[in-house]
Amino acid sequence: MQNSIQHINKAFESKVRLGIMSTLMVNEKADFNSLKEWLGLTDGNLSSHVKGLEEMGYIDVQKQFVGRKPYTSYHITDAGKIAFTEHINALEALIKSMT
Repeated sequence: MQNSIQHINKAFESKVRLGIMSTLMVNEKADFNSLKEWLGLTDGNLSSHVKGLEEMGYIDVQKQFVGRKPYTSYHITDAGKIAFTEHINALEALIKSMT
């Protein structure tokens, strides 16, 4: 069990970050408003969490204008895919070790 716990990534302990990463693992990209709606978040809450994930190199942020409106989209990086997969695998191992 101790070995499994060591591989749990603290970056994904928050349910918001877990939701963001899960969404981006199954979608090539997601825009700000879609993530906010899917996860039931406020603008500020989503912004702070994606900023943290971006700083860790787990997601990339692309900002542009569509017409006159800002459009922000996110996609998971290769490092993010690896880190999140390792995190999920560690959780699964932990659960299996308990049975």
